[in-house]
Amino acid sequence: MTRTLHQGRPELCAPLPRHLAAMMRPELPSLAKEIIEEIRHQIPEYGRPIRGPYVQALQIGVERALAHFVDQIDDPDAPRERHEDTYRRLGRFEAQEGRTLDNLQAAFRIGAQVAWRRVMRVGPQRDLSSVVMAQLADALFAYIDELASLALTGYLEALPAEELEEHRRRLLRMLLRRPRASRRAIDELAELAEWEVPEEVTLVAVPAGSRVVRTALDSDVLADLTDGEPRLLVPGRMTEERLRMLAAACPEGRAVSGVTVPPSGAADSLRWARQGLALVDAGILDDGPVTRCEDHLITLWLLNDPALLDQIARRALAGLAELNEGQRERLLETLRIWLTTRGTAAEIAEELHVHPQTVRYRMRKLEGLLGERLTEPESRFALEVVLRSMWLRRRAGVPDGLGEPDGPAARPDGAATAADERDGPGPDDRPGAVPRPRRPGAAERVQEARAEARKEPRKAAKRPAVSAPRGGTGRAADGAAALGVRARDGASAKAGMRTR
Repeated sequence: MTRTLHQGRPELCAPLPRHLAAMMRPELPSLAKEIIEEIRHQIPEYGRPIRGPYVQALQIGVERALAHFVDQIDDPDAPRERHEDTYRRLGRFEAQEGRTLDNLQAAFRIGAQVAWRRVMRVGPQRDLSSVVMAQLADALFAYIDELASLALTGYLEALPAEELEEHRRRLLRMLLRRPRASRRAIDELAELAEWEVPEEVTLVAVPAGSRVVRTALDSDVLADLTDGEPRLLVPGRMTEERLRMLAAACPEGRAVSGVTVPPSGAADSLRWARQGLALVDAGILDDGPVTRCEDHLITLWLLNDPALLDQIARRALAGLAELNEGQRERLLETLRIWLTTRGTAAEIAEELHVHPQTVRYRMRKLEGLLGERLTEPESRFALEVVLRSMWLRRRAGVPDGLGEPDGPAARPDGAATAADERDGPGPDDRPGAVPRPRRPGAAERVQEARAEARKEPRKAAKRPAVSAPRGGTGRAADGAAALGVRARDGASAKAGMRTR
């Protein structure tokens, strides 16, 4: 029995009985699953994670092929346009990915073999005659020839476009090269790629293995999706229209756009985009369809070198490492709010949901531990940088980098001092947690109030009170005033903050 291919459509010598369609439809779901499993087992490229574009194309191809084959048995005049377009698309996909048709053709053969084994098992159970079985075999393998022919057509159609895409991939790699390529070399390759070099570009980083819908990208976007770290180049700034385009092209989300720069800075823009992607993965930056580095420049700068930041933290906060975890976190949170608000004790207490006396106690303790680092401009700037970065990292559960001290909790006798009881670990004192302010207990408020009451009359008798200004820098005595603290004999170690 013979068959021929005519414009991608097989001509069979005899039509199949239409009742075969009703018999075959219940078998399709399990048959599709069996074919896909066998193809993924035999062809490594199809054995990738189930969400990869290669496997998605496989699933769509197998399911539509089986459904259309049965539809053709039921109605030989059923529409074929969608079916033919599907397999031409598969061929174009292989060309666009820079592959040959070998894997796709091997998948067709495996699918035909698995399908025929099912026919051989089910046919005798349904009392199919040998004549019908022969007709079915002829139709099945003619159909596979048709699919291969359609895929080949799509593959050949895509070759000229793929050549242009290869020029564009090379151009993108050239723009990212260090040291930078000459302007003449860039212009020559841009001409081959039919791409006009813009005044500004924005690079986009995409997670490895993520699906990118190439057809959803604007025609002027350069893309290199064959690399282990996919990247895109968007001419100009990241407008709302461009953001919507990226969201459609990256349906799995988590694309990160770098900073808009001249073409000579493309490598830097991509570096920042990849750093932003790492921060999204760590939970420090909020996830979304597209994250813009332009919105997080300070965070990118602060967290650019975590190891160096830990070194700065150990120096800027020397002394606090000797406290236990709970004490350290409460003092650091109080210091962070004071540095960012320059508020009075009452204002800071309201922010922390504690009593003003608690804030005064903590600031006296901080002053004793940090000394002139609270008032010397460069040291105070370092404190602000460190505390801001530590706050960002705690959002992702990253420790503060100060180490685990041998604090009061590790005393041999297990006892704690009165200060430990007053300012010891609370319910939120767990490693990596963002400390939530707690209200002081009654015993803590009474103890701190008594201590403050004993000091205030003596201070008031010696000199007038100094109100806390909203900032200021200078030497130790001037810095004490900036804290809202009264200094004694120019020293800031024995001072306390007061409320306006």
